[in-house]
Parts: sequence; C-alpha cells; structure tokens
Amino acid sequence: MNSNEIINKAKLWIKAPFDSETQNEIRELLNSDSKDLTDRFYKDLEFGTGGMRGVMGAGTNRINKYTLGKNTQGLSNYLLKTFTGKQPKVAIAYDCRHNSKFFGQSVANVFSANEIQVYLFEDLRATPELSYAVRELGCDAGIVLTASHNPPEYNGYKVYFNDGGQIIPPQDGEIVDEINKVNFEDIKFESNPSLIHIIGEEIDQKFAKEAVANATFKDTKHRDQLKIVFTSLHGTSITMVPKTLELAGFTDVHIVEEQREPNGDFPTVASPNPEEPAALKMATDLADRIGADIVIGTDPDCDRLGIAVRDLDNKLVLLNGNQTFAILVDALLKKWQKEGRIDGRQFVGSTIVSTPMIIKLASSYGVKTKVGLTGFKWIAKMIREAEGKEEFIGGGEESFGFMVGDFVRDKDAVSSTLLACEIAAQAKNNGSSVYAELLELYKKHGFYKEHLISVVKKGVEGAREIEQMMIDMRNSPVTEIHGEKVNFLFDYQTSVCKNLITGEETVIDLPKSNVLIYQTTEGTRMAARPSGTEPKIKFYFSVHTALDDTKDAKKVEAELDQKIQRIIKEFKLN
Repeated sequence: MNSNEIINKAKLWIKAPFDSETQNEIRELLNSDSKDLTDRFYKDLEFGTGGMRGVMGAGTNRINKYTLGKNTQGLSNYLLKTFTGKQPKVAIAYDCRHNSKFFGQSVANVFSANEIQVYLFEDLRATPELSYAVRELGCDAGIVLTASHNPPEYNGYKVYFNDGGQIIPPQDGEIVDEINKVNFEDIKFESNPSLIHIIGEEIDQKFAKEAVANATFKDTKHRDQLKIVFTSLHGTSITMVPKTLELAGFTDVHIVEEQREPNGDFPTVASPNPEEPAALKMATDLADRIGADIVIGTDPDCDRLGIAVRDLDNKLVLLNGNQTFAILVDALLKKWQKEGRIDGRQFVGSTIVSTPMIIKLASSYGVKTKVGLTGFKWIAKMIREAEGKEEFIGGGEESFGFMVGDFVRDKDAVSSTLLACEIAAQAKNNGSSVYAELLELYKKHGFYKEHLISVVKKGVEGAREIEQMMIDMRNSPVTEIHGEKVNFLFDYQTSVCKNLITGEETVIDLPKSNVLIYQTTEGTRMAARPSGTEPKIKFYFSVHTALDDTKDAKKVEAELDQKIQRIIKEFKLN
C-alpha cells in the first residue's frame, strides 16, 4: 500500500461513524505527517495462532473500539447464520490490561444489539475459565479480551467456539469472510441490556472444583507441608489460583505481595512473561528467603506458567516449558495407570515444535501422542475429533502452556499450577524432588534439551525481512547441522516432508502453516516460524543424548547447551 492509499484510508477515520476522540487522534497524525500513520493503516489486524492481538490506538492496524466492533459484528452475523432456529449465546471474559473492561463491555454491547445472549464476567478472569464457561453455559462462542504477555500497550481478542476451543478452519475463515463484509458504519453499538447477564462466583466455584478433580491424586499426603511461592505477575490468576490451591489443601502458600495487585502497566517486571527468568526473580528471591520448595508464576491471562524447583544441590532452577511438559504429562500418565484407565484408547497432545521426548515418554505407558501445529486450538481440535472414540489425558507445548484433561480446552495455568504442586508434594513425601524426578525421566528416555531464540523485526520492513528469511531457508535448505547430515526437511507451508538424502517426498497431514523443521540423522532438530501474534521470527533447537547416571546430569546438560550454542553460531543467530 503506497503513501497516498494510506492517507486516504486514514482520512476515513476523521468523520462519522468514528467518535470525536478517534477523529482527533488521527487528525493530529495526518497534520504532523507522522510515520506512525503508516503502521496504523498499512494493513488490517488479522487472526493469528492466538487470535487478534496488537497495539491499542486508532487505526485499522490497532486494537480499538471499532476494530473490535467490526470483528464482533462479523462474528454476530456468522453466529446468526450458523445457529438458526435459536438465539445464540456468547460468554465474554477480560484480563487486567488497560481498556480490557471497556473493550469487554463494548463487545458485549455489539452482541446484544444483534439479539445475542451475552454472559459477561463481572470482573477480570483467567482465560481458561472462559473456555470452561463456554461449555458449562452451553454457549455457541466465547471471547477473551487479552494480549497475554505482550507489552502494556497491547491488547487482543481471542475467539472460542462452542466446544470451548479457539476457532480453527473452517470456522475461522468463514468468520473472517463475514468480518470482511462489515463496514465500520454497519456496527451495532447500541446495547440491549436485557440480553447481558453478569456471571462470576458460581462459575468460579465450579471451575475450581473441576481443577481439583482433574489435577490431584487420591494418595497425596501432607499437602499443607509443601511451601509454595506464587506470583500472578499483576495478572488475572490472583482471582483463581490461590483459592484453588486452598481448596485442594495447599495452605502454606506465599504470594509475592508487590505483584499481587492486577495492573496493566506490569510495574515490577520488564515483561510479564513466565518464560523470562527476570519475571520470576521477585518470587525466587522470596523463595530463597523463606526456604520454599517450589515457585510458580503465571502470565497476565493465566494460561501459561513458569516453575522453579530445587535441584540436587538445593538451589532453585527454572524449568523450561518442555521440562514442565514432560513432568506434568508423566504425572498424569501415572495417575491414569494407577487408576486402571489406560486401555489403548488414550492419547496426549503435543506440537511440532515441542520436545520429541513426549512421544517416547507416553509410549512407555502404552499411550500414543498426537502432534499438531503450534497453538492449543489444534489440541482442542484433536479432543473434539476424538470424542466418543478416544480419551484425552493431557497436552502441552514448549511455550509454557499445559492442559490437564478436557474440562478446559485451552492451556490452563490454574489446573497446571495445582498439578505441579501435587507432584512436588508427592515427591517431598517420598524423600525426592521434582528435579530428581525429571532426571529419572531423562535417564529412562534420554536427556533432551531445547532452546528458543526470537528475532524481533518490527514494522513493514521487519515483516518483509521475516518473509525473506523463510523463503531463503525453504528454497536453499542447509544439508548439515553441527556436522550431522540433514535427512528431513518438514515444510508445513507446502505440506511436504522431503528426504534430502534420497529425494523422496511424503505428504504432511496437517493444515498448512508457515513452519520449517530441519531434522538430522542424529535426531537434532531446528524449527523456524514467524510468530502469529508478535513481530518476530522464532527458532527452536532440540538436541539429546543418553544419561546413564543422574550424577552426570550437569555435565551432560552443559555439553548439550554448548552444542546448541554452536548451532546458533553456525546459523549466525547470535
């Protein structure tokens, strides 16, 4: 889009139907010849792997009342066409971010103006509780206003379907088609208050009970003796995690008070992302002062968690997402095995960029692993397609998300936090630790080590650079990684897996996605994919080797880390 087209597009926003505040914001940008104008209008916000997410402000490439209203009007039109002969129902939740409550009410107004029943949470709530509420209330769709762990200037809009999972093909494409038909003047903002129902405590209680039922073990003792440090990182988890832990019997819980209060500025952290060690520093500092056994922090919308546990030297170490995934899924598999519930019809869910260790681990219990694209909507799809035929035990991905059972069909830091504490309590009762249990898994299945690098490329030029990087890797694949021959190139954009040694090609039976994975003869893997929600390209590395004795764990891990760093240098990514 050239500069004249951008200016003409922007000028539409300085007149009706846009309000005076919006008109003035754009008029100032036009008058000052601001470069920011291009970024606001060069494209429309689109749905990615996590819905629609962007910087707040006026413009088509921003989160605001009108872009959200347009999406909601399009979704309303879709629901009215899809669910004929009934009055559609929608549940809405929102997080702690700036404007989230206002956006939540605005979205509710549009739905109600379209004669759709709305169930709106009374105040901020965890994203997984919205997934639960959709099915519990028999809704046809759900919305969460959140931007997860993005910086404070971001907000977002996640759409869920009637199964409690995020929208997937063909629904997403059909909804986008309806949205594209909507002009801003078509949006119905005048609410029908009689169709907006406020929900809260009753759903909270049911959700907490389900979490306890799914994430605890009957034989766990002395839960009150596990010392836990928890931080909500100024987010929504404060509304649900402490009460769920208490309901399960964990009473020695110490909350990081400086981070207890929900705050969209996230004042005590550079980024409210539990993947970042710095985000959990206040929690680990507190844990060291009081001698806590485990530290858990969640992201602002409470769908992901970071965990720190004591290593063999009693020092706190942060687990990465794949390690947490392995520990949690192993515990669930043990639970199902003890209860005599494994009969060959069960499965766990994983993603193409998560650790391959999960496949080996689940197989040792006689359980298969289904591997899908990045994003929990694909795991939710697995569950929906398996209903009545197979049972879902649990699932996760490397980016610190996990799902316990299928009472929630999105990643859930509430039940995952509870499960992690349950594992820690059992290990402590047995004179062991979470870390020691992890090393035993490595000893049994191989020591797998993963690493993620995100390369940020902002704006129009950044998007072009990311696109070119993917083209180069696709058209000119490397043939060796760390001296190991690359035998497979998985191209999820073309749905082709090519054997680079024999030239043989096979079809990948997954929806198309802009992801490339190189795999060597030794099992080393490198994946690349542009982020669906942020201006960055992500590179995932996975290496592994045998661990014969847990005493050698530090040495083996150091060797794997060094190997990953050499690969990163080889690809000139450092």
